[in-house]
Amino acid sequence: MVMKPSELRANVGQLVIMGFTGTEPGTTLRVVLRAIQPGGVVLFARNITGAQQTWDLLDDCRKQLRENAFLCVDLEGGTVDRLRDVIAPAPSAAEVGNTGDRKLFRKHGRVIGECARALGFNTDFAPVFDLGFEPSRPVLTTRVISASPAATVEYTREFLRGLRDARVLGCGKHFPGLGEAKLDTHHELPSIAKTFDAMWREDLVPYRELRREIPFVMVAHANYPAVTRDRLPASLSKKWMTKVLREKIGYKGLILADDLEMGGVLAADSLEGAAIDTLRAGADMFLVCHNEEAVWRTYEAVVREAERDKKFAKYVAQCARRVRDVKKRSRELKGHAPRPSESGVEHLRKEIGALRQQIDRYEAERL
Repeated sequence: MVMKPSELRANVGQLVIMGFTGTEPGTTLRVVLRAIQPGGVVLFARNITGAQQTWDLLDDCRKQLRENAFLCVDLEGGTVDRLRDVIAPAPSAAEVGNTGDRKLFRKHGRVIGECARALGFNTDFAPVFDLGFEPSRPVLTTRVISASPAATVEYTREFLRGLRDARVLGCGKHFPGLGEAKLDTHHELPSIAKTFDAMWREDLVPYRELRREIPFVMVAHANYPAVTRDRLPASLSKKWMTKVLREKIGYKGLILADDLEMGGVLAADSLEGAAIDTLRAGADMFLVCHNEEAVWRTYEAVVREAERDKKFAKYVAQCARRVRDVKKRSRELKGHAPRPSESGVEHLRKEIGALRQQIDRYEAERL
């Protein structure tokens, strides 16, 4: 059966989660959204100036799209907190993890999820599954809670439950693990000299234990030469995404390649090449986070490759079907919160304040 060009383009669009510049829904953004019909959009601090402004921006994005979209944000608390200036700074994973209180872990996820949901988001690229090993401490800082796989599973499982309580999808990152990475993948491609057996016992434990509980797994731009015997980042590696994550671990959710504009992947491939190659390696979706031109370039590159290679077009269709299936099943994408009021935002600030007071009490008891 020959696929219609419009159907192929619609399928490719579903594989893209796009970012953009600006704080208002201008003509250029609307044109890109209407033409590409992306599977999702992601906002960063540069896009966010207020609670109502954020809700309005996301609402306008939704209105340009014919299908439900993942409305995404990176909201971990601590150093990665896009809403700190419009609501209040949320505690970091390390601060909450240090309490050892599972109820507080879940509350952390719920409060962060409520903040995201109230401003119009339905997807949070959190929590971090990386283990807190010594080499990565200058990079990951308080984004991780422990070098212990068991402690990391305990915290992330409860955090994900808290997000679900708030009707927000979560995401495990950064597969297969950046705990030994000395470099920041935003700028460079780290090479992690760790054997597969060691990673199976340590870094991969959260993915193994929580494989049925995470809607997304975000794949890192880091190289693991002892495992793959090449210089490719995991985000372009069929061994990592297809052989390990899909087949050996048995993960059935959506595999998402981290931002293709990051230095870690561009050290190994062109922007357009990375979009094609991450899909060929097993990703379902990819992020292009910074500007509309890069979104266009990756989208058109995948369309051209699918037009040229019918086998690739078939795979694109399978990915789009998985994306749509997740959207259809996810109650998080059914309906959205009303435009936030000042009193609603103040309530969220109080929730964050109460959470921080609980953390402070644990700290005081230890002293």
